[in-house]
Amino acid sequence: MSENLGRRVGRLVSGGFNALVDAIENAAPETVMEEAIREIDDAIDDVRAELGKVIANKHLASSRLMEENRRHGDLDDKLRLAVDQGRDDLAEAAIAKQMDIEAQIPVLEAAITDAGNQERELGGYVHALQAKKREMENELASYRSSRADSVAPGSAADRAAGTSAVDSKVRRASDAFGRVMGRATGLPGQAAGDRKSAAQLAELDELSRSNRVKERLAQIKSESNK
Repeated sequence: MSENLGRRVGRLVSGGFNALVDAIENAAPETVMEEAIREIDDAIDDVRAELGKVIANKHLASSRLMEENRRHGDLDDKLRLAVDQGRDDLAEAAIAKQMDIEAQIPVLEAAITDAGNQERELGGYVHALQAKKREMENELASYRSSRADSVAPGSAADRAAGTSAVDSKVRRASDAFGRVMGRATGLPGQAAGDRKSAAQLAELDELSRSNRVKERLAQIKSESNK
């Protein structure tokens, strides 16, 4: 396995969005986050490609080991036959070949062991990168949600901003009316109030009118009973 691949996985797994966003000035955070997730995907593909090679090498080494063991056993039978036939020259050739096979077996076994270790390590890298990707996707979803909430129609911020804008318009209109009235009559215009005060005054007017209606009704009833 390439040492650079191991360092790359370590950097991606240990890194976070904050450091990445801070490192890229004037970049849209959401774009940077999406790019980071794509880099994770690329790393997963590279690790899986390396893992595929390791698995293939392990399979090849295992097949070679099985074949060499089979050949070693087959030479045993031929060696005994050569000895039985008094053919020491053939027996020596069989022994020499067995010795060559015996020298290769530890190398093949070591290759299988090494490939197995790399397979487990790369498999762990894949799982770690997939976990990091899920974490990044969750962070990106949270970021998008927070941005959506901040501009959602009918949100508290929007309502407050809308109310403030309406109050501002009403105040400007009232001020303008007062200035025109002052220039035309020489009398000061009425001070502009906010929407809350206007609503309270309107409620007070309505309450007063309702009381006057009730008082007139009571007076009529009193006169009719006389």
